[in-house]
Amino acid sequence: MRADPRDRARARGGEAAAAPYAGRQWNAHLGAARQFFEREGHLKVPRKHVETVPSEDGREDQYRLGAWVNNQRSRVAGLSPERVEQLSKVGMRRS
Repeated sequence: MRADPRDRARARGGEAAAAPYAGRQWNAHLGAARQFFEREGHLKVPRKHVETVPSEDGREDQYRLGAWVNNQRSRVAGLSPERVEQLSKVGMRRS
């Protein structure tokens, strides 16, 4: 079982140290959403869809995009205005 990187961040500097990891993950999922939208022309992502995104180091990262998009739609009221705007730019609709 792999260690959760957030656990290491918390051990080094407490709960607040895990925040940069969460921000990087959110941005990575946003990039996957952008890729899906550019390819498909919409963000009606099936709930179980996994999006494969090439990383800068040549690996292929996989993101559970369907679940993430669904979660963002359900949490939109709690998102920052900046994140709502970023989602709108990649074709996110609230319903």
